[in-house]
Amino acid sequence: MKAKGLFIYLFIFLLPLMVLAQDKEQKKDSTYTPYDLISTYYNSKFKPFKKRNVYVGFAMSLEDRKLENTDLLLRQVIDGNQNKYDLNLKGGYFIGNYAMLGVNLNYNQDKFSGLVLKDSDTINSNTISRGFAITPFLRTAVPLTANERLSFFTEIGITYGRSTSLTRDISNMDEINKTYTTNNRFRLGLSPGVTFFAMENFALEIGLNVLGYEINKRERTVNNTEESKRTTQNVDFEINILSLQLGLAYYFGAGK
Repeated sequence: MKAKGLFIYLFIFLLPLMVLAQDKEQKKDSTYTPYDLISTYYNSKFKPFKKRNVYVGFAMSLEDRKLENTDLLLRQVIDGNQNKYDLNLKGGYFIGNYAMLGVNLNYNQDKFSGLVLKDSDTINSNTISRGFAITPFLRTAVPLTANERLSFFTEIGITYGRSTSLTRDISNMDEINKTYTTNNRFRLGLSPGVTFFAMENFALEIGLNVLGYEINKRERTVNNTEESKRTTQNVDFEINILSLQLGLAYYFGAGK
């Protein structure tokens, strides 16, 4: 682990030095601070939001929870485990300076198993949910620094998502109830955020869902016989810290 950490630190500090050696306008003074070495790349022809640049981004979240005597939606979990993950892959093309068209692909899964208390009965419950979403979007960027290393962006996107879930509740050892649910979601949303270039063309991005209009259509079948349908519409305008998204991005062509 020490050797690996040393390699990472050497890579971070030596790479800007290599770029500096190729810069025709480099300093004649051989003394540089770490800030100078890291910042030199961004002060020489660095244009991350230039027309025809290509953008690739990735974000993910993983969660593994052990639940004991916990309220979960409409039931209380006596003892259980919940595992879920969320993957996002983004791609984009700058159609103009500071304007990009792109698409966001999402895949997620949520799995739960354990004992729950429902209607005063102890039930062995197992649930698995899977879903995907695709979001074409338009992003505009506004640099906050002269070298464009730090910038603010606004993203407008249209989302279509679909998810399915299956729940098996077992009570009294032999009584089994199965619930199958399908959700189709349409959303128009506005998401501002901040981009910070940490090393060369690699950037850290933080986004937040602020404004949106959503339609959700749900179809549910219980024990393959009982069916129900529900359509809901929702308009949200709030700053919810739970919607905060952190990701890593790479801008091709930024250092031309």
